[in-house]
Amino acid sequence: MQRLVESPSYSLAFDDHDFIMRHDQRSVRLQLELLKPESILRKHAIKYTIVVFGGTRIVEPAVARARVAALQRELQERPDDTALQRQRAIAARVLAKSRYYDAAREFARLVSESQQKGKSEYVIVTGGGPGIMEAANRGAHDAGAPSIGLNITLPTEQAPNSYITPELCFQFHYFAVRKMHFMLRAQALVAFPGGYGTLDELFEALTLMQTGKTRVMPVILFGREFWDGVVDFQYLADEGTIADRDLGLFHYVETAAEAWEIIQRFHAERPPRPKKR
Repeated sequence: MQRLVESPSYSLAFDDHDFIMRHDQRSVRLQLELLKPESILRKHAIKYTIVVFGGTRIVEPAVARARVAALQRELQERPDDTALQRQRAIAARVLAKSRYYDAAREFARLVSESQQKGKSEYVIVTGGGPGIMEAANRGAHDAGAPSIGLNITLPTEQAPNSYITPELCFQFHYFAVRKMHFMLRAQALVAFPGGYGTLDELFEALTLMQTGKTRVMPVILFGREFWDGVVDFQYLADEGTIADRDLGLFHYVETAAEAWEIIQRFHAERPPRPKKR
């Protein structure tokens, strides 16, 4: 009898880790990643969110300045080190963009103060990591409001930042399910300068709106100089690969106040509602 009870086949299916992690149980894992956050967000009565995307490497100004200073000291000792020269140049570019950390923090604070005063139901949601994501969660924290973090398991990063509301901090394995949760309650998407992940999330959202798979909502791009350098949207329209009207799916802004004004004006004309599931 004891040998039978100890056999792996006798374990309850939901207690059997090796079974759940098998390749042929991927559909079960996908469903669980969809259902767990959904259940918790409903429990906390969160209906509407504003999504903030942006680079993990864009840190707050003081940290960026310290990095530049440290590299400058190293260069004084090794002035001919070309690799170090490039690191110093990149650090200077990151420092120049560190103002977006402050802008993301300010934007999230504005949104969250509105929620705290009962003027909106928007909850800030980020990818839960460092950089711009940290700044947005931090802005909500500054306002004493809840915020959501949808973290992802990665080889070299990322631990959840410390400003996420603990009971609204989630971890995902599958990017696809994580991106679905970004969109399910979104009433606006705000993209700060970032890398592959930011571009992936931005273009998926634009594609969903362009193809009518989700309701059109404000998409805000912070920093026109950066975005013009990354993507020539007008060229896409001129080449006929997107329609001219697709250029109206997003707005460029430079300040938190501009972004918040666009979102408020949009939803004053079209009251928010949850997306179709």
